[in-house]
Amino acid sequence: MKHEELTRDAIGCAIEVHNILGPGLLESTYEQCLARELSLNNIPFRLQVPIPIEYKGVNLDCGYRIDILIEDKLILELKSIKKMLPIHEAQILTYMKLCHIRVGLLINFNVTMLKQGIKRFVL
Repeated sequence: MKHEELTRDAIGCAIEVHNILGPGLLESTYEQCLARELSLNNIPFRLQVPIPIEYKGVNLDCGYRIDILIEDKLILELKSIKKMLPIHEAQILTYMKLCHIRVGLLINFNVTMLKQGIKRFVL
């Protein structure tokens, strides 16, 4: 699939999860429910994908993980927070750069309308 299609389909799945659950739950709940929704829509993905940090020629496992990686083309960074901050944007941009992934979605489920909690990033 193209990036635009992946983005559209991922947002559709996230909206479905938000419509059913609403705001106020833990990030891990939204992650598992979004994973189920992606599966129901036959969208290939992986959960909690390790992000390798290469430092001076050595790959290090520093514990960073992508919440959801769709088709190795789209990063979904999920949040359930009161307000998105610049550090959250910096986080997804850094993940995208480290993994050489051009497109990412930062999704905050702790909003009244999910459309208000989605931000798309392109490198």
